[in-house]
Amino acid sequence: MAITAVAAPSMRPWRRQMGVPRWGAVVGLAVVGLAVERWLEAERDQLVLWLPVMLGGGIALWFALPDPAAWCVAVLLLVAGGLACLAVGQGGRAARALAIGLLTAALGLGLIWARSEWVARPVLGGPTIARFSAKVEAIEPLVARKLVRLTVLPVGKGVETGGQPISLPYRVRVNLAEADAPNLLGTGAVIQLRARLMPPPLPAVPGAYDFARVAWFGGIGATGRGFAPVVVTRSSESGAGIRVALSHHIVSRLDGSAGGIAAALATGDVGAISEEDSEAMRRAGLAHLLSVSGLHITAAVAATMLIVLRLLALSPWLALHARLPLIAALAGAAAAIGYTLLTGSQVPTIRSCVAALLVLAALAMGREAMTLRLVAAGAACVMLVLPESAAGPSFQLSFAAITAIMALHEHPVIRAFFGPHDEGRGRKLARGVASLLLTGLLVEFALMPIAVYHFHKAGLYGAFANIVAIPLTTFVVMPLEALALLLDAGGLGAPIWWLVQRSLDALLWLAHIVAGAPGSVRSLPAMPTAAFALMVVGGIWIALWRTRLRQLGLLPLVAGAIWALTTPAPDVLVTGDGRHVAVRTAAGLAMLRDRAGDYTRDMLAENGGVDGEPLLLADQPDARCSRDLCVTDIAARGRMWRILATRSAYMVPIAELIAACRSADVVVSERGLPKRCVPRWLKLDRRVLRRTGGVALTLGTGTVVTILEAGDRHPWRDPPVLERAARSFSSRHARLRDGAVQS
Repeated sequence: MAITAVAAPSMRPWRRQMGVPRWGAVVGLAVVGLAVERWLEAERDQLVLWLPVMLGGGIALWFALPDPAAWCVAVLLLVAGGLACLAVGQGGRAARALAIGLLTAALGLGLIWARSEWVARPVLGGPTIARFSAKVEAIEPLVARKLVRLTVLPVGKGVETGGQPISLPYRVRVNLAEADAPNLLGTGAVIQLRARLMPPPLPAVPGAYDFARVAWFGGIGATGRGFAPVVVTRSSESGAGIRVALSHHIVSRLDGSAGGIAAALATGDVGAISEEDSEAMRRAGLAHLLSVSGLHITAAVAATMLIVLRLLALSPWLALHARLPLIAALAGAAAAIGYTLLTGSQVPTIRSCVAALLVLAALAMGREAMTLRLVAAGAACVMLVLPESAAGPSFQLSFAAITAIMALHEHPVIRAFFGPHDEGRGRKLARGVASLLLTGLLVEFALMPIAVYHFHKAGLYGAFANIVAIPLTTFVVMPLEALALLLDAGGLGAPIWWLVQRSLDALLWLAHIVAGAPGSVRSLPAMPTAAFALMVVGGIWIALWRTRLRQLGLLPLVAGAIWALTTPAPDVLVTGDGRHVAVRTAAGLAMLRDRAGDYTRDMLAENGGVDGEPLLLADQPDARCSRDLCVTDIAARGRMWRILATRSAYMVPIAELIAACRSADVVVSERGLPKRCVPRWLKLDRRVLRRTGGVALTLGTGTVVTILEAGDRHPWRDPPVLERAARSFSSRHARLRDGAVQS
């Protein structure tokens, strides 16, 4: 009897062939080990996709653990675990996969640790006003705010207002009013200016944006506001740069925020978009159009390849003797790299550029291009070069979206339904719209945890808005803008710019309509990091596996979502300086001070889980406020909690203040309160807030969350680490920099 290939003895999953560890037979787990090996055999093509996941896991572990001792222990445990798996597993796939994963996680932790030490630069010790000379490193016009943002490298020492010399950080970022920016200002110019500088700020309250972390990895040691006059002592040879010049040119051709959106599509510069229109784009789920990423790179590469193919095909000799698709692919690769450099090489752009290059390489080799392996390769490349980007929303949103899309369209059912069909145009169009809608819904679902974790908001109608916005941007706005820029070389672009204006006005109209729809945005308070991690792990598990065990990812995903949704909003938010306090009253979130900037109001509202402007505490019926003090009562945990806060820097009679402290449960002040001011539960004055940073109080559970925690030794939060960074930044670096400037 003939033996088929399926029944051949060499294909039987013998225990030794499957690599079941010997210890499994000893403790009676051989059946489990064999089942695991069978499962991994079925998923063998997916195992490589977990390499960037484990690399990112190691990076996340560095951010989660508090100090170098914990980082060392984690690296040693990961390496020891990997080696133990290789020793005990005896060649089984499970043992090899686990060992490689643990060693990759150790590599990720080591990479981010080394990166944090490599970028260490001095940080300004405290607020100051100084006059100094500096070399302009980068210019970012903020047209909508009538500002120009400069990144400068100070030359030598500065002079404080009192005449005392001061050592300045290596890199400083300052904002100038447009009217104060001199005409000769450009990249490479040397300027003299006076500026009010301060260290990069920590998050104002728990859950807020951590600019100090971003500044640390960017080498920025101070930020501030520059004052006129700004004197150019050595002009720039290159001017403001191609990117800034192109942005100015585009903005000058269009009115309002349409110019800013057109500039964002071409150069990635979003400074000319008004805050109102930018907020509408975010609420409508269209903000991704303003970040140069896969959509824009794809359009640029496709247009370049199409033009090159058509032009080269005009030559019969080239069409017969040359591989025109390969030449067009090379031109598309050059366009992708050039576009990435032009737009500032942001993380989404780099990821999209790497993906485009891999797609072009796969096409040139005749391989399938759009796969999850492409996404994994792009993520690994970004994390190997910029490991800190894995903790940022840009990286997470970009790769979550493209992973969800690839995982969806690699599913056999989806591929069969939305693949090529022999049908009429109507059914083909309907199938395409359905595919776009399903993809949009999945992307919205995949991005929602990330948006809530970082921005505390989630859009609900973005999938429907993108059905119109993506084709409008890809097939109308971008081709028209490219044509208008091309015709501007001969002064003939005005009619095309009129069409660009109309199409962008339509895009903004759509954004405002969707953003203004009832329930368009859901605001939630800051979620626990552990809940976010559970949702991320569950989503990745579902996306990367192919067998039925992928459904196990629903367990952490649902658990994390329930945890996040049931996390109560904080009852009291206190900024790190003690000046601003938000209290959750019966009418809603209310602010202590009548005068607060737009950023402070928006930040407190977002982190308090409120969509809209916070109320004023003095206007609430359950609050009693004077010019200097404010008292309010909050019902929580079956009792009334009294909150006392100071509203001014004026002196309060000591007896009155001590009596008010004794009757309050929580006292908050930007000043240092006397020792005899003893509330019933918690005192947050200047001395305490200096150690804790911003504070969030949840009275119902008695939870106190602070920005600064005892034992946290991440460099941007630990003063001794900042001092060591300043000492380690030797004078040799300063001499090299000053010599480069003088030359």
